[in-house]
Amino acid sequence: MFHIALYEPEIPPNTGNIIRLTANAGCRLHLIHPLGFPLDDAKMRRAGLDYHEFAQRQEHVNYADFKASLPQARIFACTTKGAVNYTDVHYQPDDVLLFGPETRGLPLSVLEDIPNTQRIRIPMLPHSRSLNLSNAVAIIVYEAWRQNQFGGYQ
Repeated sequence: MFHIALYEPEIPPNTGNIIRLTANAGCRLHLIHPLGFPLDDAKMRRAGLDYHEFAQRQEHVNYADFKASLPQARIFACTTKGAVNYTDVHYQPDDVLLFGPETRGLPLSVLEDIPNTQRIRIPMLPHSRSLNLSNAVAIIVYEAWRQNQFGGYQ
């Protein structure tokens, strides 16, 4: 199982879509506070449809609390500032894919906590800023899962 961590997410439908994704791909979702919306937000619930009950979700009061909950895990910062293409990583079960807030990405304090070799990016055309958060999560989750022969898939 992979861990998907959203650092201070801001847009409810993105988180709802990611809840649905994690439920379908067998990932655990970590929500790192503060969140930009209440968890009972109607837009988030609508985007996640009826998958909320199937998703494995854990909340953390801050980044330090999150890190303490997975002390042995490899954390990959998914960022436009990454040095490594996401397809060049050999993912292992229990790896963490960490994504920043939609409007600003991961802060420098978090990026500096993660080795350069674990700061990954999705290739884009030169003048592009970023992809939608839920799309980026889906791209990287399915690559990690593919590399692990879609373990758990029936």
